[in-house]
Amino acid sequence: MEAIVLAGGFGTRLQSVVNEVPKSMALINGRPFLEYLLDFLIVQGVERVVLSVGYKREVITEHFKNRYRTLEVEYSVEEEPLGTGGGIRLSFWRVKGDRALVLNGDSIFRTDLKILEQAHLAKKAEVTLALRKLANTGRYGRVTLNRQRRISGFEEKNEGAGPGLINAGVYFIEKSFLMEPHFRGRFSIEKDCFEKFYGSSRMFGFPAVGYFLDIGIPEDYHKAQHEFKGFEDR
Repeated sequence: MEAIVLAGGFGTRLQSVVNEVPKSMALINGRPFLEYLLDFLIVQGVERVVLSVGYKREVITEHFKNRYRTLEVEYSVEEEPLGTGGGIRLSFWRVKGDRALVLNGDSIFRTDLKILEQAHLAKKAEVTLALRKLANTGRYGRVTLNRQRRISGFEEKNEGAGPGLINAGVYFIEKSFLMEPHFRGRFSIEKDCFEKFYGSSRMFGFPAVGYFLDIGIPEDYHKAQHEFKGFEDR
């Protein structure tokens, strides 16, 4: 299993607590958040990771170099911001296989990635999104599915949205899908890919269970300091 991790985020909303490193390198109990994410990938059987880097990339490249524990580490460097979609597409040039697990570098969803991959292959999907049920989806927006778990829509962020399924920032994507000509330059994987092409592509959602946290706001960054204490090497 190969993975792409979007690790070059600036972290605008975290500037009050983290302002000298990329968001993925924010310290949680003295360790970069990205180490916890890579530890989880190792346990899940990932052997090779491509880190998509941009903002202050030397902080990441000097820390991890070409190997982290059992992981082979490569880098995809954005010389200028390409958005989440452009960053993933550029990273795919360094992926050896036909598909990759793709993750945001500022959130963690500790679910069974092998089951997610099996679901992706069983559906012959081009894209499979891991979805997490939340009591309040207002911060993230909602994803809706039909009975075959094919994605049927995306709902915008809404403070009064209530319960539902959110995009948890973990995907399996076929390399051939993002190499289509309409995916070039700077674009958002969420807005310009998922939301525009779910109706014409084999795009599925997989409701999954597991611990989820996005450190993108100071409140949840501080929450991680307590909740990550049990995650060493797991």
